Amino acid sequence: MKRLCSYLFFWRCAVEMNIENGEFEDWRGSKADPAKHGGVTASSIACVVEVLENMVFLSNATNFVEYFLKSMHYSAAESANMVTNFMGTSFLLTIFGGFVSDSFLTRFKTFIIFCTLELLGLILLTIQAQDSRLLPAINSKPSKTQEAILYTGLYAIAAGVGGVKAALPAHGADQLDHSNQRLVSSFFNWFFFSLCFGGLIASTVMIWIQENLGWNWGFKISVVTLSVALCIFSMGFPIYRYKRPGGSPLSRIFKVLASAIANRKASLPEAENTQIYGEKRNHDKFRFLNKALMGESVASTEVEETKTFIGLLPIFASTIMMNCCLAQLMTFSVQQGNIMNRSLNSFKIPTQSLSVFPISIMLASIPIYEYFVRMFRSKNNHHPGLLNMFQPLRRIGLGLALASGSMAAAAVVEAKRREAANDDVVLSVFWLVWQYLLLGVSDMLTLGGMLEFFYSEAPDTMRSMSTALSWCSTAMGYFISSVLVTISNSVSGHFGKEWLGGSDLNHTRLDLFYMLLCILNFINLLNYIFWARRY
Repeated sequence: MKRLCSYLFFWRCAVEMNIENGEFEDWRGSKADPAKHGGVTASSIACVVEVLENMVFLSNATNFVEYFLKSMHYSAAESANMVTNFMGTSFLLTIFGGFVSDSFLTRFKTFIIFCTLELLGLILLTIQAQDSRLLPAINSKPSKTQEAILYTGLYAIAAGVGGVKAALPAHGADQLDHSNQRLVSSFFNWFFFSLCFGGLIASTVMIWIQENLGWNWGFKISVVTLSVALCIFSMGFPIYRYKRPGGSPLSRIFKVLASAIANRKASLPEAENTQIYGEKRNHDKFRFLNKALMGESVASTEVEETKTFIGLLPIFASTIMMNCCLAQLMTFSVQQGNIMNRSLNSFKIPTQSLSVFPISIMLASIPIYEYFVRMFRSKNNHHPGLLNMFQPLRRIGLGLALASGSMAAAAVVEAKRREAANDDVVLSVFWLVWQYLLLGVSDMLTLGGMLEFFYSEAPDTMRSMSTALSWCSTAMGYFISSVLVTISNSVSGHFGKEWLGGSDLNHTRLDLFYMLLCILNFINLLNYIFWARRY
């Protein structure tokens, strides 16, 4: 018996050593077997779950506007701000979800916990929507208790979404062989396809249900759908492979920065001579951080981890302006569509379904891109220089260039629409296809490239948090878009009339605002090229 206990002890120690060295484990805690754990099937589950989860998220974002207006009796402005704040908070909280996933829990457990939190928030709002005692009386504002229930449910959903969107793509990519970069790249393309497909269902099927059966059905269907997504994801646990969290990466980064500052007077050669081991992919960058090695508690691997993460930040910052353009598809482009001819033979396109145009373009662009890449690689397999054009940084750069072009097209179309409106002519809503086309392809290239780049380049212990930078860029783009609108109105108001003042687009200068975004995106593209070349 004593010999058996000793054997088990040493076997467990061997497993722990493998895990410490970055090896994947199975659900029992043993070393993962590539023949049984992970692979394309395991990663595909993440794509299926993303379809359902994103459908729930986007359909509720649409549903909330009507719910706040008609049931909670908030004003139109208050309702719009509440939805905007909800979406922005959801994306910003991906950093928190990624931090939890990298530091304390496996990505599998992070998804289970945060998806359950999102589900509980949905159930709470569904109960409130069905119980008249929890809703305000007609023509009355909600009470403090009713507001507390509303905001508890709303931000439980936001926190859940943050954790889910941080953990799910990283968990899916973890299932694949990282030596096959093309396979990892393809996964992120199809993950983006799944995200868009969920958005398409939300913009069509869910909109039809809400308009014909009532908004309360949106909550009920969302609860059922998210429950199914949670079950599907959980059922894959025997075939998943897992990586144990490595402790707080932020504490290690702060420790390195503090040590570098404390030893700032040390000479670099003296500091660099203390380096014994560690990956050296960034040894020529941020060399001042090598001074942290003078501290006894800092390892060279921690310095390299800090250098790698800091190196990602300029790329992250350079993508925010592109997401300002995406925000226009949810705001001004919808307002343009409202006053344009939305008839298609005898069918009139619902306003909420105008987002179908960019989503459809994004969906179509993924298989076309995958087919093009596969054909190009088969014909140029012996020319690695040509294959480099599909690297994530080049994809992101092309996406940023298209974003600037989309705003130029949007400015021209808006000028033409306003000129036609002055002649009492209503243009077809299909004129907006040009900006939707360019911005849809731009988003496919940029967001897909960002997810792949941040995951592939991040330290192993920070992959969830680094992947979450893609979603944070989206959130900050939405917030900065609101700031730009305010600044544009303030500055233009000093020189005459506000560009975006009033509610009638026929008497605004939306075309000039679009042109401003075009110029800012072009400047941002030059900034991105500078940092991408230095990476």
